[in-house]
Amino acid sequence: MQNQDPALSKTIGEIVADDYRTAAVFDQYGIDFCCGGKVTLAAICREKKLEPAALLRAIEAVQRGPVDRSRNFAAWELPFLADYIVNTHHAYLRDNDAAIAAHAAKVAAVHGPNHPEVIEIARIFDRIAVAMEAHLRQEEEVFFPAVKRLDAARKSGTAPAAADRDVVQASLVTLGREHEEIGDDVHAIRHLAHGYALPADACNTFMLTYRKLQEFEEDLHQHVHLENNILFPKAARL
Repeated sequence: MQNQDPALSKTIGEIVADDYRTAAVFDQYGIDFCCGGKVTLAAICREKKLEPAALLRAIEAVQRGPVDRSRNFAAWELPFLADYIVNTHHAYLRDNDAAIAAHAAKVAAVHGPNHPEVIEIARIFDRIAVAMEAHLRQEEEVFFPAVKRLDAARKSGTAPAAADRDVVQASLVTLGREHEEIGDDVHAIRHLAHGYALPADACNTFMLTYRKLQEFEEDLHQHVHLENNILFPKAARL
């Protein structure tokens, strides 16, 4: 029977970690594979009232396509993956957070009387931007260096420092919780923005803001997926 397929017992995060191409399928079905990646395929089908066979066929279809070896994130060494996250996703956030917050504030000031949801969107994004600043600093200055030292100790066959083990264990709890909080805020923004559908009276700044918020969400999905589903489990095994 179809519901006995072993793939249904795997979590969304595990499936995307094993094959990044499946992320496109989950995006298509509106399934969160980063912050919500711990849910099994069977559970998400029940929750969203999806036909498991159809979802499995879609996953199998993308897996038959060509593999871009340069994006096989699960095969990367931990230090390389950490550096990639910093140079790609942390850099994106630092380049864009302030501008998005400013655009959202401007839209709230101009369109808030007719579209009160944009006032709440601006408030939530301000909270995200503040939280992200501390989150990135914790990863770059504390967590990633400790992970790299533990990885180097493993490779050299030397005993890992107890302090580094403690830092990694504590950081995994804190960072994981912060991912969930930020993910909830991003979902709230999408809901308030009605999936980023523009109202009839949207000006250029309104359009730009929604486009950048959607871009932010897409980058965050990839960012959190790489950490929650690949880097964090590998770090925990150290």
